[in-house]
Amino acid sequence: MIGFIGGSGIYEALPLANTREADVTTPFGDPSAPPVVGEFADTGREVAFLPRHGRHHQYSPTNLPYRANVYALKELGVTHVIASNAVGSLREDLPPRTLVVPDQAYDRTKHRPLTFYDDGIVVHQPFAEPYCRELSAHLVEAARAVDADVVDGGTYVCIEGPQFSTIAESEFYRTQGWDVVGMTTIPEAKLAREAELAYATITGVTDYDVWKEGSQVTLEEVLANAAANEDAIKRTVERAIETLPADHTCDCHTALAGTVNTPTEAIPDATRERLDPLVGDYL
Repeated sequence: MIGFIGGSGIYEALPLANTREADVTTPFGDPSAPPVVGEFADTGREVAFLPRHGRHHQYSPTNLPYRANVYALKELGVTHVIASNAVGSLREDLPPRTLVVPDQAYDRTKHRPLTFYDDGIVVHQPFAEPYCRELSAHLVEAARAVDADVVDGGTYVCIEGPQFSTIAESEFYRTQGWDVVGMTTIPEAKLAREAELAYATITGVTDYDVWKEGSQVTLEEVLANAAANEDAIKRTVERAIETLPADHTCDCHTALAGTVNTPTEAIPDATRERLDPLVGDYL
């Protein structure tokens, strides 16, 4: 099963049939909304959609139930997650309404739980490549196949939000050579890796952040350009779902191997039970 985490507008445009709401509860609370599961077009493949910010965009980037969202998709049997994010551009040559499939992330968040494994168990998860290389390449190929304006690779710096950047912050990100700035890829990508899900994101540039002279980010601008990006993202996601081999697997699906640092006998029974869908095979 493929999971898609994004905005409600994208879901409403995807050709899903025989949809149902999945009533999933998790040890980390309720997800942003009940995932909607449906059959994609004529492929017979199931897709689970989860609106990241809730049905009515009621969750801010800081208080999103990231752990519940990823845990819920894992429990549903999802193996691959495609995400979409609105981002600001840190480069002159990445204008609004460009799509970027990043291959790196830089974490500037401050107040978010970053792991499933923080109560009686320690897991040291390698994260040198934060996005699934194979799924990211597949997204780029899909975007090009539908003639979307897409950039392959780049660094996504994830800020806390919900405020946009200061000019000083934006200029600092540019001096580091980073490419886009957003608020939601962390800890989503980290948690997906800890859940052994192949995860990649396609981002849509909505603005030039605040580094560009005369550029002041407004919600009106962000929403207008996000709506314009929606069609290209929708076409890309559809193509990616249609063409992803049903038997595809990658290293992400065994990411926990060799990462559990706590002896099994020392892990509390309650912790083992709570995390069994994620790490049970290794205990």
